[in-house]
Parts: sequence; structure tokens; C-alpha cells
Amino acid sequence: MKTEIISIGDEILIGQTVNTNATWMGQELAKIGIKNNRTTTISDSYEEITESLKLAESRSNLILITGGLGPTKDDITKKVLCDYFDSKLVLNEEVLSDIQAYFKTRNKPFLEINNMQALLPEKATILRNLVGTASGMWFERNGKVFVSMPGVPYEMKYLMKEGVFPKIKEQFGISELVHRTVLTHGIGESFLADIIEDWENKLRENGLDMAYLPSPGLVKLRVTSTAGNKKLVDEFCDKLYQLIPQYIFGEGKITLQETVANLLIKNKKTLSLAESCTGGYASHLFTKISGSSRFYEGSIVCYSYDIKEKELNVPHDLLLQKGAVSKEIVEILSDEIRKKYRTDYSISISGIAGPSGGTPDKPVGSVWVSVRNEKTVVSKLFNFGNNRERNISQSALAAINLLRELIIKENE
Repeated sequence: MKTEIISIGDEILIGQTVNTNATWMGQELAKIGIKNNRTTTISDSYEEITESLKLAESRSNLILITGGLGPTKDDITKKVLCDYFDSKLVLNEEVLSDIQAYFKTRNKPFLEINNMQALLPEKATILRNLVGTASGMWFERNGKVFVSMPGVPYEMKYLMKEGVFPKIKEQFGISELVHRTVLTHGIGESFLADIIEDWENKLRENGLDMAYLPSPGLVKLRVTSTAGNKKLVDEFCDKLYQLIPQYIFGEGKITLQETVANLLIKNKKTLSLAESCTGGYASHLFTKISGSSRFYEGSIVCYSYDIKEKELNVPHDLLLQKGAVSKEIVEILSDEIRKKYRTDYSISISGIAGPSGGTPDKPVGSVWVSVRNEKTVVSKLFNFGNNRERNISQSALAAINLLRELIIKENE
């Protein structure tokens, strides 16, 4: 089954609007076992839309269209669809009632132009939109399905969930797939692939699919059975815990910081942080979590030498001798912040985020991290590269993961 998405809108082409619709649709289609083969973005012109429909019909079974369904003159998608399917616009009384109710419940005036939204192609199956005014339209021809939806994201998502997905499953006989996503940190995609090569080969021999989903600092491994074989998926995912236990921190949608937060809460422990190059980003990741006050006490962004000295008692001479990016300094920072805020665990981070500031012995991307509790301190040097934003995010994740490893080791 071949699927493609057509996104209509000049605002997308000029970069004024990011095409989040296509991303979401691709992700959601994958969840039900449908691969999106192509995404096309086109302008709001009669010729472009018509040509895109012709191409899509020649090569795909399912064509999903978003955009161009407003009541104004520049929204011409309905007109093009009527011509393409040799249909005409007719007033849909049910949709008109929906639209009138929509405006009434929001205390907004119903204008004459809004009647246009109830004029819909006669040959289309109408997908009623109860969260907006632009209806979805389902067309079929020669075994091909075309679905036109509004470009407003929450309206499109409503129609996909309530109308499109159920009809797709029925129309194409799609069965629910089974998948598990194993989350790893601390190893690159290529190194990971090398370690699990035999496991991956056997997985594919048994009819399963596997995808690497990398992002800065993380690699997700998604194992899928399009035949719905949950037992086989579980069998292979469980083997990963034997092959790479040191790199796995969770599954599904849980974040690394949520995993650590759960460990801290479970063990009734508290945390404080001293951050330099990350500027509070690691603390931000923790405080994004609902209920973070159960474990997070506070942090100091000790960016300058002066603040390191005044707030966390780092000796001036040692700073000059070793530099802020050193094992000695991060260990003092983690010790002082833990004692200052009386927490069970602490994290400190100091590095050169870049793109400037590096030296031959401490290049951009050099980051020292220290984590500790009352009895144990673990410190490690990382080298992340020369992208400032990536260095900040990867430094925070590396520090959080180092803490995860310490907590697990202390509670084995």
C-alpha cells in the first residue's frame, strides 16, 4: 500500500509556517502499519493542486490532503476537487447546523461568508468537523482514496482520529501492528548497530522490522511486528537487555530525566545542581516534570569564576591553575552544592559550549560532569563537538545519565 501526503499552502513554502501536519500524520500512520512514501508541499494554485492530484493518483493508494479549505477566495481546494472528480458543490444541511452551533457556543457572529463552509462536493463522503468549520472530504475512484482536511492542526488531528483512521482500517483491511521502543543513551547509532548486528539479523529473519531513531545523545530502537506478534516482539526486546543493559534507560515515551526522577522519588532522595556551560538547562529538564518538587531542591548557575568562588567556595588559585573545565573544579562544585542545599545527590557541569573559547588541550565540546552522594563521587570528561545548542543538550543528558547509573549502582 502506497501513501502520500499533499500539503497545500504558500505559508508553508515560504517558511512562515512549519509543516507539523505532515510530521504528525506520518508518525500516526506508522503506528497503524502504514508507511508514508512521499510528502509534497504545493502552493494554493489551481494548476499545482490539479497536477499534484494526478501524480498522486498514478502512484499511490491513499492520498491525504491538508489546507485550502477556508471560506475566503484564496482557498480553492474544494473547487479543484469538484472539477477533478466531476462533482458540484451542494449545501449540506447537517454541516450548516454544525457550523452555526460552533459560532453560537463561542458567542461569535455567524457571517454570510461562513455559509460557504457548508457547500461541499456532492460526490464526497463528508467527515463532520465538530471542532472547527471546515469539513473533511473522502473521495474514492478506481480503488484509490483521497481525503481532504483543513490545515489547522487540531482540526486535522480530530478528523484523522475520529473519521479517517477508522475508515482507512476498514477500507484497506489494516490490522493493528505491535511495536516496542527501547531507549538508549551513551552510545552512537553506528556503534550500537555494530554491537547488535547479529540480533538485528535474526530479528528480520523472523519477520520483524527494526528502526533506529537517533537524536542528540539518544538512540531509540523501535521493534515492530506488522503481523501483530506481540510475543515475538517481546522476546527480541527482552534480549536487548542482555546485550546492552548499560545503555538502556527506558521504553516508550519516557524521557531520561523522567527515569531519573522516578528513581529519586522511589528511593526518597533529593537532588541539587551546579551548572556552568549548560546555563540551567539540566535543571529545566527536571522542573518540566510535574511533581519535581518531590525530589528537586534547587540549583546555581555558576557561569563565571566569580560566582563559582563566592557561591560554591571554589578556590581562586585552583581555578587559575586548573581552569573551570576540569575534574578538580566539577568535583568541588558537586560537593559544595550538595552540602549547601543538603541534598542526597548532586550534579555539576562545566564545559566549553562553543563555538569559541576552545584551546588545544580543551577544545570546544569538552565537558566535565560530576555526580555524587555522601559516599561516592563519579566524574567524567565528554567531548561533544562544536555545535553550541547540541553541546548544551548533550551535556545535560550525559550528566543526568551519569546520575542514573550512580543511583542504580547504589541501590543494587
